[in-house]
Amino acid sequence: MKRFFFVFIITSFAFAGCEKAVTFHLNNSAPKLVVEATIENGQQPMVYLSKSMDYFSSIDVAQLSANFVHNADVYISNGIVTHKLKEFTIPISGGYNFYYYSNDPANPTTSFNGELNKNYSIRIVSEGKEYTAATKIPLITKRIDSLYWIQAPAGNSVNKASLMVKVYDPPGFGDYVRYFTKRNSEPFYPGINSVYDDQVIDGTSYELQVDRGVDRNKPHSGGHIYFNKGDTVTLKLANIDKATFDFWRTMEYTYQSIGNPFATPTKVLSNMSGGALGYFGGYAAQYRTIIIPR
Repeated sequence: MKRFFFVFIITSFAFAGCEKAVTFHLNNSAPKLVVEATIENGQQPMVYLSKSMDYFSSIDVAQLSANFVHNADVYISNGIVTHKLKEFTIPISGGYNFYYYSNDPANPTTSFNGELNKNYSIRIVSEGKEYTAATKIPLITKRIDSLYWIQAPAGNSVNKASLMVKVYDPPGFGDYVRYFTKRNSEPFYPGINSVYDDQVIDGTSYELQVDRGVDRNKPHSGGHIYFNKGDTVTLKLANIDKATFDFWRTMEYTYQSIGNPFATPTKVLSNMSGGALGYFGGYAAQYRTIIIPR
């Protein structure tokens, strides 16, 4: 046994001496168009266009503001009419601007809001290239029965609360959803894991905790999943199509695997043609609000 152990140690040192440092040289790549385009029932289409950046690019507000794509021709169609969107500017702090494309009030005869159970297509022409995608706002099938709260588990502050929801999923696979939460005057933020299918809970009523949505531009800790007593919380639950589900499923897995050397490489699945990154997604949204007492 001692001889075996001695041989093992010698062999380990031999292999250690053969280790070779591997250095990866990442070449700069040409910027690609990045699309975040959505249409929701009762809402105008919203389209954000930017350019991709290299892996080692420095990122700050100035860089992000300069990365928006301007003067693109963006068309939305519901199969009956086609509307050309207009570019809008929103000033933000520091003298920078935020840009997006939406309905043009100068052309009201062709503008439209999203409707349930309707198909939509988008066409973008930018810098001589064309990009297209299609989506659907499905019916609202997965329904919120009730929203309530309970005391957060032991180990958290007594002022923390867990948001709970009871949901009904109709029989038949293929109900995909994405959720967001809004706390007080904050915007709607998606959860760390914001998309779900019905492979396990098909045809059932179930109850689960709703983790608080997070701003991915800011650091967050394990306590981020709870709300504070006194908060007014709105839950947005939206049925989505399979392509939108696949985009966010793969994107969120990529978010969580950054920095993990053991994570499996993931390709983010886009429904955009022409080599653009991002997606065009339809949302069949429902809302519920609760005030958590102090």
